[in-house]
Amino acid sequence: MNICNKLTVFRIILVPFFVLFMLCTDIPYSALWSLIIFAVASYTDHLDGKIARKRNMITDFGKFLDPMADKILVLSAMVCMVTNGLCSPVVLIAILAREFLVSSLRLVAASQNVVIAADKSGKIKTATQMLSIVAVLTMLSVNQLFGTEIPITPISNTLMWVCAALTVYSGMEYIIRNRSVIKEK
Repeated sequence: MNICNKLTVFRIILVPFFVLFMLCTDIPYSALWSLIIFAVASYTDHLDGKIARKRNMITDFGKFLDPMADKILVLSAMVCMVTNGLCSPVVLIAILAREFLVSSLRLVAASQNVVIAADKSGKIKTATQMLSIVAVLTMLSVNQLFGTEIPITPISNTLMWVCAALTVYSGMEYIIRNRSVIKEK
């Protein structure tokens, strides 16, 4: 359990706190707390990867857990956003379908002693999702703190549809690139 894997576990531990503040809007400064927690959790994704590469601390456990932690964080945020009318359920279902397919592909690969690590399109997808969620949370915080009325819903839905498109593209790329894992012998 190196520092990188501990950062990944910390990201997962932050999720219930994020969800609490995201859904309990009667808590003072709930949007700001949601933003801070999500931003910190997202930053741990960047930080653990940077440390792992720099210090050669890449482990199979980390290759498995890091993408799972990302999925838990991002999908929790999107479920909350659907609940708050800030994300289409269709977007959430498309993203969930991709994540289940890629995770299933990784499990099949693991049964063949093959580890499928995140690739460039997967990393771009995750970064876009996290940045889009941070943008929405920032707008929510500004509206809550200053009483402004930024039209969050159309902006949020547009960002989430962009995320869905990138997510579906990334999923297709994973399946095509790793199709040998699922071909019958």
